[in-house]
Amino acid sequence: MKSFSRISAVFLSIFVSTVSIAQTDEPYIYILGVAQDAGYPQIGCYAEHCLPGWNDSSLRRGATSIAVIDPDSAQKLLFEATPNLPEQLYALDLEAPTDRFQMSGVFLTHAHIGHYAGLMFLGHEAMSASDQPVYAMPRMRSFLEDNGPWSQLVEFGNIQLQALSDRREVRFANIGITPFLVPHRDEFSETVGYEIDGPNRKAIFIPDINKWSAWEKDLITLVKSVDYALIDATFYSNDELPGRDMSQIPHPFVTESMEILDGLSRTDKAKIWFIHFNHSNPLLNIDSEEARFVKANGFNIAVEGSRLPL
Repeated sequence: MKSFSRISAVFLSIFVSTVSIAQTDEPYIYILGVAQDAGYPQIGCYAEHCLPGWNDSSLRRGATSIAVIDPDSAQKLLFEATPNLPEQLYALDLEAPTDRFQMSGVFLTHAHIGHYAGLMFLGHEAMSASDQPVYAMPRMRSFLEDNGPWSQLVEFGNIQLQALSDRREVRFANIGITPFLVPHRDEFSETVGYEIDGPNRKAIFIPDINKWSAWEKDLITLVKSVDYALIDATFYSNDELPGRDMSQIPHPFVTESMEILDGLSRTDKAKIWFIHFNHSNPLLNIDSEEARFVKANGFNIAVEGSRLPL
């Protein structure tokens, strides 16, 4: 299997020579992006909450993506191919250089733009990747195979689609990846979350889901069964988008999730990592009153560059 990146090791070494690579053989999750599909600030948004991001590039946030890095087996796995893939892949190469770590798979959750549109950068107009394994559920695979321009990635061999099945594990040396179906707006594909099972710890990654009540799983039981729960925090509260019918975009509000999880112990609350923030979500500002409230109640807010050992 050929390398995910065509960047030469010599060229990349210029940038990674002063970067501290993980000093452990223990696998870990590396957070690459935390925003909703369109990132922050969002295109066309010049409201008060978006202007800081336009005026200060350091405040911009990419669409939600995480990686799993396993130094022992020299592998890395990417979750979501976002529109911010160029920047996120660069950040990942700084963390786990391509000349030392093989990109063994890209895992997709569903066919909304922030979760798969970055595949376009693997095409012959851009990176021209070769046989990059991309893992997807049946409807997601069919969507990519049967619709351009994604079908061209398959035809030209830029990507190699790998089949996923609900609750069936895929193994990578020290890491097990298990997809599970979740309710969401499934116009073009099903939607999954992922269980990520390391040698010492377990995580779940659910960037998109409808209300928790629409799922047969019990959130409290699920959180107790893992060490990290990276869960949908698209909207902070019901009044976040004035003039919009929030029932038409039925993500669980952060305030709702906190209420459901309020009875957990401090230890279990610390497993929660809110992620996938809409451009209107005050949690994008880690110093906001709302962010301080979330952290004071024992929960975590995902930040790009965070590392969670597995």
